[in-house]
Amino acid sequence: QVQVVESGGGLVQPGGSLRLSCVASGSPFRIDVMGWYRQAPGKERELVARTGNGGSTNYSDSLKGRFTITRDYAKNTVYLQMNSLMPEDTAVYYCHALQRRFGQTYEYWGQGTQVTVSS
Repeated sequence: QVQVVESGGGLVQPGGSLRLSCVASGSPFRIDVMGWYRQAPGKERELVARTGNGGSTNYSDSLKGRFTITRDYAKNTVYLQMNSLMPEDTAVYYCHALQRRFGQTYEYWGQGTQVTVSS
């Protein structure tokens, strides 16, 4: 069973920056995809960014340029650098990990970390 733990959320002023971290642990198998989703009050959960094996990345079109995802494959850790934050970025940010093994897909979610952008 994979455990996914996020950290780094908090309160930041508009225009500020935050860096989120997420560690996936507990499995001897490779984590194929790690990424970040977010859910604002009253809205559906949406993709922020994800990164797969080989360094491929996908971003939400609306966030590209302000957010950057990076990954440390040796540590099964993924980071989300968020710059020029705006109040509409306020949400719970969830880390997601995906494994593909023996023809099956396994997905794991963290508990979420709150990001609040407010003056």
